[in-house]
Amino acid sequence: MKGTFNIDSPIGMLCITVEERCVTSIAVADGSICEELPTDEFGQQVKDELDMYFAGKAEKFSFPIRMSGTPFQLRVWGELRRIPYGSVATYGMIARRIGAPQAARAVGMACNRNRLLLAVPCHRVVGSGGKMTGFAVGIERKKFLLNLEKQKSRQPFG
Repeated sequence: MKGTFNIDSPIGMLCITVEERCVTSIAVADGSICEELPTDEFGQQVKDELDMYFAGKAEKFSFPIRMSGTPFQLRVWGELRRIPYGSVATYGMIARRIGAPQAARAVGMACNRNRLLLAVPCHRVVGSGGKMTGFAVGIERKKFLLNLEKQKSRQPFG
């Protein structure tokens, strides 16, 4: 079964797509509301975990996700999932970690194609020297998410 539902969040309305009890997309709706299906037990779990994240009470998600992309994108996204909560990595660091040290720009493109906002934390990737760089849903949202995660250490970004 494939379905979508909305979750209101501090960064805007999120549209969640679920297929066979796996989250396949978390996206900011930005003015459009996705088709709302009744939220079942799994949908409620996803909503509860995202609410806990935004409340600063959860650092990880336990709901299953399904990533779909090229082999390179999947390597990048897998590495993004290893960036600890409240930490950042640069595009160059990710490129080196996946064995493609010259591919920092390609890492950026893979981040831009990430369909699983928050669950695959592309917001934790910054430019060299910690510079705030592109984020598919806007730099202000990126700053918000990084600051949310840094609240424990009280070291704001940007």
